[in-house]
Amino acid sequence: MTLLDILPSLGRAAPPRFDSAIWPVTTRSDEDGRLCVGGVPLVDIADEFGTPTYVIDETDFRRRARRYLKALRSVGSVEVAYAGKSLLTTSVARWAREEGLGIDVCSAGELAIAQAGGVDPARIIMHGNAKSPDELREATRVGVGRIVLDSFIEIAYLAGLARQRQRVLIRVTPDIDIHGHRAVATGISDQKFGFSLAGDHAADAVQRVLAHPILDLVGFHCHIGSQVTDAALYGEAIRRMIAAMADVRARHGVILTELNIGGGHGIRYVIGDSELDVDELARVIEDALDEACAAEHFPRPTVVVEPGRAISGRAGVTLYRVCSVKNQPGGRTFVAVDGGMSDNLRVSLYGAQYTVTLANRHSLGAKQLVTVAGRHCEAGDEIARDIELPADVHPGDLLAVACTGAYHHSMASNYNMVGRPPLVAVNHGRARELVRRETIADVLLRDCG
Repeated sequence: MTLLDILPSLGRAAPPRFDSAIWPVTTRSDEDGRLCVGGVPLVDIADEFGTPTYVIDETDFRRRARRYLKALRSVGSVEVAYAGKSLLTTSVARWAREEGLGIDVCSAGELAIAQAGGVDPARIIMHGNAKSPDELREATRVGVGRIVLDSFIEIAYLAGLARQRQRVLIRVTPDIDIHGHRAVATGISDQKFGFSLAGDHAADAVQRVLAHPILDLVGFHCHIGSQVTDAALYGEAIRRMIAAMADVRARHGVILTELNIGGGHGIRYVIGDSELDVDELARVIEDALDEACAAEHFPRPTVVVEPGRAISGRAGVTLYRVCSVKNQPGGRTFVAVDGGMSDNLRVSLYGAQYTVTLANRHSLGAKQLVTVAGRHCEAGDEIARDIELPADVHPGDLLAVACTGAYHHSMASNYNMVGRPPLVAVNHGRARELVRRETIADVLLRDCG
């Protein structure tokens, strides 16, 4: 019998190990106090694959994909396309495909990965605000389902490159402010994406696309931002976009049949965070479509939703080994780990916050406030600031950071010439390497000096 078994009988509850609203759905603590995901002790993964390592829970990913399809089925004609920029490997693309999702990509590399994962090109949406002629040529060659046009020059490029009729969407900014970090506010007019509804900017784009018979304009696309937790904002976007689509009908006699409202659905990273309720989103979409289409006497379009982080984010955990613990006189206590901003840029980029726990043991002793610091040559290289960890944390301990499935592997870099971590999938007690660790030999291979 362990201390964990004895404590409840003494009338005291054992301290909570993890918040089930933040960690992957299969997260458990075994009898030795080790944290497990997908039936695999995280310490075993660290021992086999080293640290830092990204871990992705296949069960969690698949359940969230199914959750979206189930919730949005009530709306009627709705498609779900997984936003590949959040996390994409051939296995992840296959998971999305097997769960009935399309995929949106924003580069030739992402397009190649999606194809390697067996995704039907007809179910691929090509995004990006600065697509090159070569990327557009490749997208048309493989027959992607839709290309989202983001600038006047892209319209001209695609019209000249297409060899058969290509379905396209025009990205429109609906001028909706989510009041989030400026780096993820994509729905306002003063940012790099799309065509503004103001000043006939979007209307000019429509006219140019319609002037090229080889381009089949099927609808509009919009994206209001990231980490959105208020579903009502999507309702407002739908109302504005339907009005714009009705204007196209009035001006050109063309009925657009598809409305892509993007993704950006917020998830919980720390206790107290809000997240987007998918059932509420479905209700908002339904009501906004009914209201807007009735007001404009406009036929109801197919709606496309593009969740990325909301499917992959919580499925991911990153493992770090503690390298040192340093108490600065009159200052903070720093727990330094063997990773940092090269594998988690979001803290430096957005001021993101994370939940961290000890993964190799369950300490029941006193807690202390610490900053988990990275290994890189930047004072701002931090994983988490002012969080509670056991006071007895020491070099060699294993830390697990929750909600790292989105924009960690995909944004990793070689800062300080550190190799990017491996990505390991866990499922039903088995760990499988999806992407191997990048070695010094890999880094040298790219150096042509």
